[in-house]
Amino acid sequence: GFVTAWVFYSFTSYPKPSQFERVVQALIFTIFIQAFAHLISYIYGYFSVKFGLPNWSNNTGTVCLLTISVIIGVLFSYFANNDKFHRVLRKLKITKETSYSSEWFSAFSEKVTYVVLHLDGERRIYGWPIEWPTEPNKGHFLLAQASWLVDDNKQIPLDGVDSILVDASSVELVEFMIKTWEDDNV
Repeated sequence: GFVTAWVFYSFTSYPKPSQFERVVQALIFTIFIQAFAHLISYIYGYFSVKFGLPNWSNNTGTVCLLTISVIIGVLFSYFANNDKFHRVLRKLKITKETSYSSEWFSAFSEKVTYVVLHLDGERRIYGWPIEWPTEPNKGHFLLAQASWLVDDNKQIPLDGVDSILVDASSVELVEFMIKTWEDDNV
């Protein structure tokens, strides 16, 4: 269970909960892992009798548990990072929640487009977000194709700059732009 929780928190933007909550999550993951391990052990036992395979050993069980732990951690991470599970639940009117760790992360994951970052001092920068912080006030934005926006939305490109790193704590507002470039390419 602890391996699964470690994999999950390594592959997602979810903040790590308190130690007590992590232990509870690890115990819940352990229940899933044990259930799958018993199922695999049973299936292996059936085929070992039928095809003369070697008996299930402690080493086999350990490798099986570790493999299942990693697979379950990756699966939970996959569904948490792309909202597919909760999307189905929303269509069935079971929930209105998303799988994402926050509305902030949801907006950047779902809105694949150029952004305008409104910075302290009424400065604005336009660009394509390559990376963004998992929390609004900590971390940095990595923008490609960046340009400063001045009066009347005139762009001043940052010539010779491949990408720019912007401190999230200096961002007051984020605008997600309409995807006009898709219409231009049609």
